[in-house]
Amino acid sequence: MDDNRTPSLLDTSNDSTSPTPRAKAPALDALLGHRFSVLDSGFVRVIDYMGDDAAVVQAARVSYGAGTKRLSEDRGLIRYLMSHRHTTPFEMCEIKLHVRAPMDVWRQWIRHRTANVNEYSTRYSVAIDAIHKTPADHWRMQSQANKQGSTGLFNPEQGARFTTEEQELHLRSTAVYRSRLDAGVAREQARKDLPLSTYTEAYWKIDLHNLLHFLELRMSEHAQVEIRSYAEVIGHVIISKWVPLVWEAFLDYRLGSVTWSAIEVAILRAVIAGDVDSAIRRAREAGLLKANPDGTLSRSRERADLEQKLIGLSLVVPWTASNEKG
Repeated sequence: MDDNRTPSLLDTSNDSTSPTPRAKAPALDALLGHRFSVLDSGFVRVIDYMGDDAAVVQAARVSYGAGTKRLSEDRGLIRYLMSHRHTTPFEMCEIKLHVRAPMDVWRQWIRHRTANVNEYSTRYSVAIDAIHKTPADHWRMQSQANKQGSTGLFNPEQGARFTTEEQELHLRSTAVYRSRLDAGVAREQARKDLPLSTYTEAYWKIDLHNLLHFLELRMSEHAQVEIRSYAEVIGHVIISKWVPLVWEAFLDYRLGSVTWSAIEVAILRAVIAGDVDSAIRRAREAGLLKANPDGTLSRSRERADLEQKLIGLSLVVPWTASNEKG
């Protein structure tokens, strides 16, 4: 046997009686059990966690048996992993949260099928006595460009009517639900007319890789405001304390980054070179400049995304500058 072999990170042969130390994140330990309020009656709180920044680094280096190095090198490795989309090291960390959210928010939340979930059951228990309410100045108008989004707000006078109607509906649905329970109707049936604004609770356990994917989508400016409120608390308040090096890299390479397709890169190069004709030609070949019968450009989400990227870099949108009609 080779006694000069490099010891494994997992090797405990020198002291088989010593327990493996649990990763500790003191900044997160201080938050355990604390309820962070979200919306009017919601909350998020940390129940438990496993791993930390060092666990990500350890997982990445285990293949060649090198242990944790200096903090600066750990930071560099984590940033490399994040920028090159190496995902498995981040799966070595997990966190368990207790959340309370309106059912319509929870419907979006539960679409992320990469977590372990146990939800409060209104079949076994009486529904939580909390319903999400909308202030008069929070009613949003439907976006005409995005079927699943909103844009702008109704004025408070109009919103006040919506809020009054909402309150009346909530009172009525709650009264009907309670009346059914008092009459002895089974909970599993009495609940069926509760509004989606009724709060539910769940334990939600997820690894760090899938959590970051959740946050990338739900912290986006395109996400619905209500679920974004939860994502921002989870990200900025909790994850930033748990894995600060990972969080820094996530903000740089995921949340704050811009992704360009091959077509967009070709158009971008032409724009930077000042070759407007070439940029327009490439956009037309890619089907981004299809025209309506009246000569105006037909709606294209892909073109709209590209235009926002160009504007974000303070560059001219070539087909706008040249009054391109297709």
